[in-house]
Amino acid sequence: MAAQEEGRRRWVPQASAVPRIIGSAAAVIGLLDVVSAVFPAFRNGRMHHMAAVFPGTVSSLAAATSVVTGILVLMLAHGLKRGKQRAWWATVVLMPVGAATQLIYRHSTFGVAVSLGLMALLIVHRGEFTALSDPRTRWRALANLVGLSAFAFALGLVITSAHPASERGNPGFGDRCRHVLYGLFGFGGPVHYTSDRVDDVVSFSLGGLGLLIVCSTVYLALRPARPVAELGEADEERLRCLLARHGARDSLGHFALRRDKSVVFSPSGKAAICYRVVSGVALAGGDPIGDVEAWPGAIESFMELARAHAWLPAVVGCSETGGQVWTRETGLDALELGDEAVVDAGAFSLDGRAMRNVRQMVKRIERSGYTCRVRRVRELTEDEKEQVRLAADAWRGTDTERGFSMALGRFGEAADGDCVVVTAHKERESGAAHPELGDLRAVLHFVPWGPDGMSLELMRRDRAADPGLNELLIVAALRQAPELGIQRVSLNFAMFRSALARGERIGAGPVLRGWRGLLVFLSRWFQIESLYKFNAKFQPEWVPRFLVFPNSRDLPRIGFAIMQAEGFVTLSLPLPAALQRFLPRRAGRPPHRHNPGYASPSGTGARQKAAA
Repeated sequence: MAAQEEGRRRWVPQASAVPRIIGSAAAVIGLLDVVSAVFPAFRNGRMHHMAAVFPGTVSSLAAATSVVTGILVLMLAHGLKRGKQRAWWATVVLMPVGAATQLIYRHSTFGVAVSLGLMALLIVHRGEFTALSDPRTRWRALANLVGLSAFAFALGLVITSAHPASERGNPGFGDRCRHVLYGLFGFGGPVHYTSDRVDDVVSFSLGGLGLLIVCSTVYLALRPARPVAELGEADEERLRCLLARHGARDSLGHFALRRDKSVVFSPSGKAAICYRVVSGVALAGGDPIGDVEAWPGAIESFMELARAHAWLPAVVGCSETGGQVWTRETGLDALELGDEAVVDAGAFSLDGRAMRNVRQMVKRIERSGYTCRVRRVRELTEDEKEQVRLAADAWRGTDTERGFSMALGRFGEAADGDCVVVTAHKERESGAAHPELGDLRAVLHFVPWGPDGMSLELMRRDRAADPGLNELLIVAALRQAPELGIQRVSLNFAMFRSALARGERIGAGPVLRGWRGLLVFLSRWFQIESLYKFNAKFQPEWVPRFLVFPNSRDLPRIGFAIMQAEGFVTLSLPLPAALQRFLPRRAGRPPHRHNPGYASPSGTGARQKAAA
């Protein structure tokens, strides 16, 4: 118990509440700056006097300065809450600018005092803002350009429409949109005002927003880029050495070799943790790689890295042993996330009543003319590999590649020659879709799980193929596995399987039935129940997997980050194909030199998709 209590004291992401208080105050300040500058009603009366203590004035130029300053402070507020160094520096620089604006345009000594007082408070608590900046790429510049432009255009419409009593004529919505668009570029528009002061306020505000967009985008584009996640060749080689010695422990070990992950090693180099940072959450997948005795060192290195950057640590899909080590060493909590279906290939058989449905389905689809081939990836020719890649792309159910903790994100590289691919073939009718795929109708891709196991990574099939094709592929893989020296086969991951199983039993209470009903409802989008039922057909052993997290209040944030990492939620806007080729590649190491033409078809998280 004492050791556990010692571990629980280790994770202290932010010892003081000062950054959160200052960050919240900055958000209020920024909002009041914007509101007081945009709406005339707030510049006359009590709200005006309240906002007077913050950076900004009521003159035309000061109103524009207040809008820009308010937006900048709002942008910095989240970084201040996380104790970021760069946010602290930017705010300290911004406060004297606001104070000078107060003194020159409003002649408010009280406003100057409050602005300088806030700066002094930041300086006094300098030690609370030590978190390093998050990894970044120049894609952030594009996101800033798109997001800030949309926000500035919407705010510009509000600014342009906030003075109806001073407008000349009756400008329509189209006139206001053109006025905002011209104003962002520093030109006059079709909307005119009877008051010169109002005209100056609108013009300066729109011009300031346009200048803010340009300056921030240029800064983000020109600053040195540090990839969000990139697994270097040297680190990948070290991970492969660890997997060669200890890869049999965890079926998810090989997925640590995804190129869009970063890695941190233990001081001894005998263990490592691969992770990706998503929305300020450091997501690790599966158990640490390497010697179990070195896991605590790798975990401590990971937690120190999370503290240094003010990241929220979380582990997705670790085993029961991994969960015990994580909770013991860090004081984090664990939640059962679901179960992994593991089949003993040596004992697998289609005989018996329990396998009746699978047996009948397999025989029916075999009579339809389908055949399967089970091979190591190194046995495929380059043409066959390219055909599998094309098929995986053509049969993908979504525009976004999915997968993080249980997907490799590539296929066919020489370094992954031990992977196993199962293909289903049937002659196509003339005029059928995708003639370039030949007779290929479905693909399974397994990654190594130690010397005698394999773990499902990719499951794709032609949507026009007959039902039951996935069952045929899995049965073919299980039958052929012993000849490949494979005894254990890990299939799909079923989220909340135990809740679904207990909730459908006779005598289940109202809470269990209600929870199961909610999961069945969510299965319309996330296919939770269908994966469980599909896996259960093969009579697997259910191995629980866990989510490790700091606190229950962090679960929504962690859950959203997981959905982003897995590809269920995307925050980026799709670009036309003609423009995408001019943009830099997303974070991640380029293909190996021996395979320059590689294009990833995977990253789908086959374990998290319904095999229907």
